[in-house]
Parts: sequence; C-alpha cells; structure tokens
Amino acid sequence: MEPRVSLMTLGVADLARARAFYEAMGFSTEADLPDDVVFFPAGGMILGLWDREKLAEDSGVEDTPGWGGVTLAHNVRSPAEVDAVIADARRAGAEITREPAETFWGGYSGAFVDPDGHAWEIAHNPGWTLEEDGSVRLP
Repeated sequence: MEPRVSLMTLGVADLARARAFYEAMGFSTEADLPDDVVFFPAGGMILGLWDREKLAEDSGVEDTPGWGGVTLAHNVRSPAEVDAVIADARRAGAEITREPAETFWGGYSGAFVDPDGHAWEIAHNPGWTLEEDGSVRLP
C-alpha cells in the first residue's frame, strides 16, 4: 500500500448543516442538492461528508462511542489493486469488515478496521482520476 490518504469521509448527523459549515470555511463543491454525499477537493485529497449511520454501515462498523464517525479511504487504480491491498491488510492483522466487491456507486471497494479500530475503505472509482503522485482529481 502506498503511504497516502485519498479521501477522508466524515460521518455527519445533518448533511445540509455540515455542508454549510464547510462551505463557510472555504471549501467548495459541484455537488447538487439533495445529493446524499458531498465531496470537496482538499489539497490533493478529497473531504467527504455523508450520513453517519450510512457511513458506519458501509464501513462495516458499529456506530459506538469508540468509532469517531470517520472512515479513511485509499484510492487505487484498478479492482485488482483493491483485492491486493485488502489481502495485505488481512495479512497485517486487520479485520476485514467488507470483502471487495462492486459498489452501488459504480466502483469496486472493500473495507477493513486496523488494530486500533480505525476504519479504512480501499476503493477503485472509475469516475475519478488518480494522478501519478497518488493525488485524486474529481471530474
């Protein structure tokens, strides 16, 4: 796994309120209302906002006080890379919370929890551009 983070998704209770806050802080997006997820370009990364319950379910974790409402994501160039990174995580001792598979949004991803309980998604998103340096560019 390349040492980088592509996408940080924050689980939020009220998407409209959270979007307004981040826009007030200087983030901008092309997302249309009422999209159920908002993505902001963030200096070579993407900051996402999504319903906290949906994020927990997608990450395969229980939304308890121990889970901070955040899932880290690592984007890769192909579904085969998703499989390889999930296999590496399994070998390293991660708990696989969602085996790699096609997603409802047209990509391919899997999820794991590291030994400290931090949730990660490993994803191939064919609609995004992954640059040579690993940075992600939204369309």
